[in-house]
Amino acid sequence: MYTTRVTEKKRARVEEIKKILEEGKGYIFADYRGLTVEQITRLRNELRQQQAILKVVKNRFAKLAFSELEITGLDEVLLGPTVVAVAKEDPAVVAKTIFKYVNETPIKVKAGYIDGQLYGAQQVEAISKLPSRAELLATLMGTMNAPLQNLVYALNGVTTKLVRTLKALADKMEQG
Repeated sequence: MYTTRVTEKKRARVEEIKKILEEGKGYIFADYRGLTVEQITRLRNELRQQQAILKVVKNRFAKLAFSELEITGLDEVLLGPTVVAVAKEDPAVVAKTIFKYVNETPIKVKAGYIDGQLYGAQQVEAISKLPSRAELLATLMGTMNAPLQNLVYALNGVTTKLVRTLKALADKMEQG
């Protein structure tokens, strides 16, 4: 009876982790040794504002939850104290925030799992330096919009010039 209850509790923990992981579009794994509760709380709050969850996980439970989601290859990553940042939106924004904390605190990024691919700490750092998806879309839209806007100004300029010329001609005819 005792082992059944323990197994049920462990199974419930794995299901809880799995439910959180299912919401993610990407995951950043880090070693949180040396962080104070205040630092973890501050990071957690900042990530929450960016639609991300920071979860301290037991490696064994995390391995089971990830394997149930058919995400493999994390055995080397899930060693030692591990915290997982689950990005519900843009993983690059989450990586940026975490790497901001890397410079201020003892947190160490281990790896990241983004778009179905496992990246090392250096690759995740490179991703963190890229513009976010929203920034890229804004740049793209601005680039696509500029020629159309220039065309509108040019056509408007021709029309305005014609109206001014006709007005000047009408004024001249009235006077003379």
